[in-house]
Amino acid sequence: MIKAPVILQSLLDSRDDLTTHNQQVNNFRAKEQECLYLLKKCENMEEFKQVHARFIKLRLFCSSSFSASSVLATCALSKWENGMDYAASVFRVIDDPCTFDFNTMIRGYVNEMSYEEALCVYIEMIEDGIEPDDFTYPCLLKACTRLKSIREGKQIHGHVFKLGFEDDVYVQNSLINMYGRCGEIALSSAVFERLESKTAASWSSMVSACAGVGIWGECLMLFREMCRETNLKAEESGMVNALSACANTGALNLGTSIHGYLLRNISKLNIAVQTSLVDMYAKCGCLDKALHIFKKMETRNNLTYSAMISGLALQGEGEAALRMFSEMIEEGLESDHVVYVSVLNACSHSGLVKEGRRVFEEMLREGKVEPTAEQYGCLVDLLGRAGLLEEALETIRSMPIEQNDVVWRSFLSSCRVHQNVELGQIASRELLKRSSHNPGDYLVISNMYAQAQMWEDVARARTEMANKGLKQTPGYSVVEVEGKKYRFVSQDRSHPQCKEIYKMLHQMEWQLKFEGYSPDVTQILLNVDEEEKRERLKGHSQKVAIAFALLYTPPGSIIRIARNLRMCSDCHTYTKKISMIYEREIVVRDRNRFHLFKGGTFSCKDYW
Repeated sequence: MIKAPVILQSLLDSRDDLTTHNQQVNNFRAKEQECLYLLKKCENMEEFKQVHARFIKLRLFCSSSFSASSVLATCALSKWENGMDYAASVFRVIDDPCTFDFNTMIRGYVNEMSYEEALCVYIEMIEDGIEPDDFTYPCLLKACTRLKSIREGKQIHGHVFKLGFEDDVYVQNSLINMYGRCGEIALSSAVFERLESKTAASWSSMVSACAGVGIWGECLMLFREMCRETNLKAEESGMVNALSACANTGALNLGTSIHGYLLRNISKLNIAVQTSLVDMYAKCGCLDKALHIFKKMETRNNLTYSAMISGLALQGEGEAALRMFSEMIEEGLESDHVVYVSVLNACSHSGLVKEGRRVFEEMLREGKVEPTAEQYGCLVDLLGRAGLLEEALETIRSMPIEQNDVVWRSFLSSCRVHQNVELGQIASRELLKRSSHNPGDYLVISNMYAQAQMWEDVARARTEMANKGLKQTPGYSVVEVEGKKYRFVSQDRSHPQCKEIYKMLHQMEWQLKFEGYSPDVTQILLNVDEEEKRERLKGHSQKVAIAFALLYTPPGSIIRIARNLRMCSDCHTYTKKISMIYEREIVVRDRNRFHLFKGGTFSCKDYW
């Protein structure tokens, strides 16, 4: 039998041990909290390493998984130089890394644009039997998106389905974006349609998917549907893509409406949205509005300047584009691939050969941008438009990189314009060796021979095109009337108001005779008589669109027309005189640039 004093002493000893243990726990927690506080204060890698050493010295790193995860996350997500290299070394010494740790590494590698490494971490995670969660997949799918790794993306989609995350909206939005950016728009749409509850991000992801593959009409349709059928406010990323669609389709009214929405709902627009507005207005022919937004921006980047320079190029304002380029350099921004293409295009569209050569030579001399076939294509286009065909050909042959179909296509077009069949035949042979499935190439070749009245060669080019099953995309002109777009093709008689339109065309021709207009029948590249050529000229799609707009738009309003093909010289002369007779400003955008006709004058200075 144990005596009472002994029992009491035992109880007292146990209480002392518990008190000591509690003190040790409290001390440990206090030290941990102190170190975690210091961790948050780290501003560079040197400070971080000192705090990390303190964690190790106090044995916090080994004793607390929370501490280990916090150290790893701070380093991996810091964006410090060599941060991910150090984070990888930290990760390797964690005894039992958890899902959070693997997610941290994946996110860190994606932020650092080391996308292959992110996928490798995920593979290791699966092999180690660590189960992913809903935070794993958005970053992982972003890596697949950037790598255009559709095969890996589909495998990860399978994992998502297997693990039961197929209804997670963030994961689904990432899948929509991944499939869209990888060109699998049908799969992107299938995921989108399956969503029971679509968020603003869901819609924005689908709009972005369509924008990524250049389906601009579908992009705008989705954006309108979102605005009409939901009470959701579109995210800024969705607005940026919708503005890009407006820019590429010439949907100025919708673009202006989006601008108004942004001003009403967002107090300060970010640089991406402002740049998109500059690009939209510039590509829709409203250069003054684009310049107004550009000048009010507090900060600008390379993309902003590129959008403005491209807009000036489209309007034929080459000298203004060069001044803008100089302003960019003075602001301390470095030129990149996109900016150089914009500047060279501006020189090309304005005939600034000397200046274009200088810009290209500066690019080569500085060596900061590795010249691509696209930049060489711009130089060839610049020389070719100016009629320097021999120099353009020598430029192609001396390219230090592989020649491609774009370069030869540009040269062929210049040979056709300047009616040099001999050099054009060289270009056509080289082009067809590289790309024999583009119907446009055969049409340019055919038209070159037609200008030279080499009808047998015309027939051979057309026959070869037909034998390969290639179909010509008909030329058309689109005009907007009361918010609705109307498309017309050459000799179009399908419109319900066809009789009124052709009466108007007849009236226009009558008025033009008094202004000395004479049809340029050389623009009809067919082996037919003069009378038929005149009849064909009357029904060019641009003329039909102008007649329709004159009938159904208010007097004095601007007529805006978009074409899918380059404007012929006859339509150019015709439109110039119509703008004077009917006192209308007419803006025409063809495949390459804008033409502004007002009071019988025009913006392109006959260089287009």
